[in-house]
Amino acid sequence: MAADSTLTAMSQGGKGKTRERVAISNRRARHEYEVLESRECGIVLVGSEVKSIRDGRANLSDSFGRVDDGEVWLYGMHVSPYPFACFQHDPTRRRKLLLHRAEIDRLVGKLTEDGLTLIPLKVYFKDGLAKVELSVARGKRQWDKRQAIAKRDADRDLERALRGRTKGSGRPID
Repeated sequence: MAADSTLTAMSQGGKGKTRERVAISNRRARHEYEVLESRECGIVLVGSEVKSIRDGRANLSDSFGRVDDGEVWLYGMHVSPYPFACFQHDPTRRRKLLLHRAEIDRLVGKLTEDGLTLIPLKVYFKDGLAKVELSVARGKRQWDKRQAIAKRDADRDLERALRGRTKGSGRPID
């Protein structure tokens, strides 16, 4: 996936401003899955992986989460080795996600329902720490995808038509 270096200012309930920088995103996830619930979690990385992710040299396209022995793990995330590191990490190793026990128990309860899975939507840096937006999602069927594409095209055509009506005089035509 391409690196997205957008900076977004987010407020934290009166604690001031924090900066969030999206490093990599899983753009296909919202097309392939219906996102039901999302949550932020930490991720355990080695130093060279952090450098590679900051450079945007990682891929979330085939990754998924799984709860094993009361811990949440991220599988299939590919992080390219950092060329200037002395220690080369395994690019596709499983990585531990950091969640509170109550959050893990809630995820286990939700995942017992048929057809639900854990999908990472994006990896970003918040106050210098790597975070993963992990979502509980249900896979879409082919006709769901076609419906979503048709709705998006219709909305785009409607916006284009409304924009065209206001161009000439500066005010909308009644």
